[in-house]
Amino acid sequence: MASSPSFLTGERAVAALFIARIVFSIPQSLLSESLSLSLLSVLALSVEISVDASSSVSLPHFFKTRPGASSGIFLGAVTLPGLMVSKLIQVSRAVSLSQVGTEELENLQLLYWVTSASCVTVLAYLCFIFYRQSDSKNCATFRISLSCIALYCGVCCVSFAVKSHDGWYAVAILLWLFFHGFAAVKLIQNILHTFPACASIGEALLVTVGLVIYFSDMLACTAAKSHGYFTASKLVTVPYGVQRSEVSIIIQGLITGLLVFPMLFKSVLQILERVSSAPSRDRGDDQMRRSFVFYVSLVCVLVVAVPSWMQLVQDFHVHPFLWVLDFVLSEPLKRLSLCIYWLVVIYVSVIRFYNISKSSKIERILLRKYYHLMAVLMFVPALILQPKFLDLAFGAALAVFLILETIRIWRIWPLGQLVHQFMNAFTDHRDTDLLIVSHFSLLLGCALPIWLSSGFSDRPLAPFAGILSLGIGDTMASVVGYKYGVLRWSKTGKKTIEGTAAGITSVLAACSILLPLLATSRYILDQNWFSLLFAVTISGLLEAYTAQLDNAFIPLVFYSLLCL
Repeated sequence: MASSPSFLTGERAVAALFIARIVFSIPQSLLSESLSLSLLSVLALSVEISVDASSSVSLPHFFKTRPGASSGIFLGAVTLPGLMVSKLIQVSRAVSLSQVGTEELENLQLLYWVTSASCVTVLAYLCFIFYRQSDSKNCATFRISLSCIALYCGVCCVSFAVKSHDGWYAVAILLWLFFHGFAAVKLIQNILHTFPACASIGEALLVTVGLVIYFSDMLACTAAKSHGYFTASKLVTVPYGVQRSEVSIIIQGLITGLLVFPMLFKSVLQILERVSSAPSRDRGDDQMRRSFVFYVSLVCVLVVAVPSWMQLVQDFHVHPFLWVLDFVLSEPLKRLSLCIYWLVVIYVSVIRFYNISKSSKIERILLRKYYHLMAVLMFVPALILQPKFLDLAFGAALAVFLILETIRIWRIWPLGQLVHQFMNAFTDHRDTDLLIVSHFSLLLGCALPIWLSSGFSDRPLAPFAGILSLGIGDTMASVVGYKYGVLRWSKTGKKTIEGTAAGITSVLAACSILLPLLATSRYILDQNWFSLLFAVTISGLLEAYTAQLDNAFIPLVFYSLLCL
């Protein structure tokens, strides 16, 4: 009886309901994906139970995770695969209506298998390292994990063997999946060791799988373009059968370049230290030299390397940054006015909230929620009126955040210390001096549902998933729970039933207002209110129960359920 409370946690129950809703919505044509997702879920739950049960013994030997957070393995492992299956269900509806071609469905299926295989490989790695450290070698959870891994591999092999007419093609695909799994294991090791105490295992798993998919997408896209348009894409993943827009290529090149840039900068510094015959002992001179190398390297990456890749994979007739300028000026009144509106909102909000944070005793959690409301004011009008421009703006904002965070971490003169002091005014217990992630999670939480909705989308509220769940639901839950909450969900937690109810009610009210507005625009309404109620409730309960970074998980879960 003592172990029951640790097994039946609220976070696990909500994640199980999320997966069950997706699995029961899968059509028969996606039977292999349904089986594999179910096996992945059981495997993730089994590994999480094993890790949490022995975390005090074996976990510190390998990873130093964020204090106060559960492992989050179950939620972290099922979020992205569940999202991919939701997109598969959505695209399969479009195929049945002849609105998209079958090649898009096939490419998305391959992308799902890449995602799930990366998760399964990391889970297998965690399973074995914790089994080796555990005293109970014959535990039932380990046998369940081994069975799930074996069954998953069997389902994967049978699925590709049935769909493929060429045995070598199936072998190549399986090797490609193994490559992704191996890369995911190495990457999560590096993330947890490079940024100790900055993330739980579930958060690191979510980021790891996302980055593996993103980088492999870039590599495969480059290979497909370099060796023939669809010759290489037969052996790799990612949707190359679907024509990509210039905006998506610019965003991908810019973000990937900035993610790789810190490693390049570190390598350049190491090379300069080795070739320097007389290293300077003056700390000021060393800082100035490092800053100079930083800015020169950054300009080379942004002006030369990144645009060169963009022009390789997309037929830009001018420099990509000139294309961006032409894109903005193609509708100058609307887009420049929107930029001015954003700048005014950001300036007024940041100055006001920063002054409050320095002089007021207001709780920092409430102060941070004002930024969630600011996201609603900024993004909702743009998403309705200028969705393509908002896509580009999100990419530009993310690029600025990456540059500023790199400057802050490396303390690059003259902005490093200033950025550090400013960002510290808005941090919480999930941020550290080593890595501040709150602003990234809020921006990506709003941006990802919008980016994922580009192309076919028959669910009008899906692009608004991040804005609704974070900007309205999470904000109202925090404010009402803090001021009026009495009944707590658990004895040790701070989340209240009143706050959760306020968050769910506010999102439903916002949806009832938003749907008539969308009816007057380009959207064709097709929204089941029972499905909407379930999606809003699950996202609200997840906010109440999870100890993970909710800005990262809630929008993806909410978006996945809205797509069904």
